[in-house]
Amino acid sequence: MKMDDYINNFTNHLRGAIDIANNTNLKPTSKEINNVLICGLGGSGIGGTIVNDIVSPKATIPIAATKDYSVPNFVNENTLVIANSYSGNTEETLSALEKCQDRGSEIAVITSGGKLKAVAEENNYNKIIIPAGQPPRAMFGYAFTELFFILNHYKIIDLSFKNEFKNAIVLLDAEKADIQKQAMELAKRLYKQTPVIYVANGFEGVAVRFRQQINENSKMLCWHHVVPEMNHNELLGWRTNVENLGVVYFRNKCDYQKNKIRIDINKQVISKFTKNITEIWSKGDSIIENSLYHINLGDWTSWYLSEMNNVDAIEIDVINFLKGELAKV
Repeated sequence: MKMDDYINNFTNHLRGAIDIANNTNLKPTSKEINNVLICGLGGSGIGGTIVNDIVSPKATIPIAATKDYSVPNFVNENTLVIANSYSGNTEETLSALEKCQDRGSEIAVITSGGKLKAVAEENNYNKIIIPAGQPPRAMFGYAFTELFFILNHYKIIDLSFKNEFKNAIVLLDAEKADIQKQAMELAKRLYKQTPVIYVANGFEGVAVRFRQQINENSKMLCWHHVVPEMNHNELLGWRTNVENLGVVYFRNKCDYQKNKIRIDINKQVISKFTKNITEIWSKGDSIIENSLYHINLGDWTSWYLSEMNNVDAIEIDVINFLKGELAKV
């Protein structure tokens, strides 16, 4: 399969994830859960970042995400640790999991196999197993969705997410042609440019996903920043005319009102130095819908850019080289 096949099947992945979760029996815990740590990197880890953005404002306990070998000092027997590795062999996630095991944490797993599945089976951890053998970033829809089901199982969130996912699937299917059209137009504006992605606070994970997809699929560098934080630093960097930067604002009706005003003012400042500025407004009535809309549009944009750049969107030779060198240590 080519990367566009995976992107084209995004809503089918969401449906598949819901079916898998509904048919997975998770056992209850007797522990009192006081905080949550989501462990994962790359195409698996970004789901934890976005879920944190969506869930934390309403959650009654702290939720954190780690993308490293280490774990925060607060992790203990009352921490719910969700280890998320598509391959099941991500060494950083396995290292973090081992430390959480030593602290007696409540552990749940999302994976397709590998060492992580073996650890979950050996220790009788709650686990959701998703389809194997595909590029992890292309299976985002599965791992992302399952995180909500696990958080609901442990009573961190209520069941309202289910309707929001159903509405998101209907929305993305209905808007598919328009999303692809917008993505192609955006790709043309970003071709032979360095993308600069700006979002309001609450959607940084979505910006990171877009950046990662441009990195991995399009084989391009780019950067992102968040409003209002960038108003206190990066905005000052816009001082000279630039011909190789393409600015993208991912915007939402639900963005905090003051941040909407800040973004409008930002555009006034930045437009003095580049005319290559694009605004993409999400559709939908929930943060889940808004996020998945931007994610799907960003994924399509990265695919179109890979075609324009004449590169293989799936190829990750340099990452494989890195892993090979690390294996020698």
